Amino acid sequence: MPTPARLHVAHALHEVFGEGGRVPDIWDRDLGEDAHLAQALLGLCLRRWGRLQAWVKPKLKDPDRGVPLGTRVALAVGLAQLAWLPGVSDHAAVNEAVELAANRELGFVPHKGLVNALLRRAAKDRAALAAELDALPATLDRSPAAERALTAALAPHAVEAGGLETLWTQLQQPPRLAFRRLKGEVPEGLIPDADLADCLRLEEGAPFPRPWLEAAGGMVQDRSSQALLAYAWGRPVTRILDACAAPGGKTTTLALRHPGASLTALEVHPRRVARLRQTLQQRGIEAQVIQADAAEWLEQPGDAFDLILLDAPCSGSGTMQKHPEWPWLAHDDLPRLTGIQRRLLSAAANRLAPGGLLIYAVCSWLPEEGVAHRDWLAEAHPDLRPARVWPAAMGAVGDGQEGATATFRPHPLRWEGEGFQGFAVERR
Repeated sequence: MPTPARLHVAHALHEVFGEGGRVPDIWDRDLGEDAHLAQALLGLCLRRWGRLQAWVKPKLKDPDRGVPLGTRVALAVGLAQLAWLPGVSDHAAVNEAVELAANRELGFVPHKGLVNALLRRAAKDRAALAAELDALPATLDRSPAAERALTAALAPHAVEAGGLETLWTQLQQPPRLAFRRLKGEVPEGLIPDADLADCLRLEEGAPFPRPWLEAAGGMVQDRSSQALLAYAWGRPVTRILDACAAPGGKTTTLALRHPGASLTALEVHPRRVARLRQTLQQRGIEAQVIQADAAEWLEQPGDAFDLILLDAPCSGSGTMQKHPEWPWLAHDDLPRLTGIQRRLLSAAANRLAPGGLLIYAVCSWLPEEGVAHRDWLAEAHPDLRPARVWPAAMGAVGDGQEGATATFRPHPLRWEGEGFQGFAVERR
């Protein structure tokens, strides 16, 4: 029977390529020390899925005949280990993949011999296998959706065509985590970020600060999220709304930035509400957590807010580095998402107090999820005006005035962090 690590990887690949679903956040939670192998293996299979399949195809008796997903998964798992994980023995890489092929739930039993033959042949010269796979075009690993997202990421910054390959190469490296201190001492191994105040980075070779995180001494928070919430706003803030709050990192930051303000956090999904409440309680953050659809709740009569953060549901195109399955998903729900975003924006604008600040953000590079809404909102709500709350360096060419910008879209080749975009407006 395959090891739990490889079984978990196979299940995740079936979820992506069989069901069209994302890899669940907790897919490796019960693996213990084997999680490191599983994470590395799944990342390789997802980031290089196209070239792994392209390497196999000409070696089949009938290259034009479709190959069952179970066979493709077993071969990808075996080949990725042989090519790029030198710490895995030939025997383990080949035999475990063959057992995956023989698994009636995850494999395709008639192809057990095919998987065995191809992998044993590949194992005879692992360096040659890696060289062959690495020499295949990188475009094999990019879907049309990925090409479009990369192009959209670079367009506002006037980057030449060669920048797309550079950006894609950057995104193939696993992301480097960023942290934020909440209380107490910072553990050894965490050092200040050179360019972002209050952001911490893990020194190379330092242990992951799990005890510190579990004790609520700090939290993991992407650099882009931290930069977005490092807005400059000097007006009084007494009522704050985090409109799409789970899992709670941004809610925590808002509470720390505006101590004493009344904080309301909305979340629609029951499990995420439970997690949000638990997280805020563990961190000692006081907030009114409400389970509700944000648009429906905002459209009801109610009090106005001095500060509204709307981190809206989106395509997630800016998270490709963290979620390498993104290029392979269908992405056929963009019209639905942009409709939700506009409804949320309109409802939030109507609950913004005079002189109040509304920050809209999405972890997406696609213009229809970001700047297009900014232009639409300006026409629909002429009582709103841009609020230049970020340093000009956080915007694109032409966004800034007087050293500041109302549009948040960091340069993807110069900024290490998720692909965020957003804008800020204030009520006159």
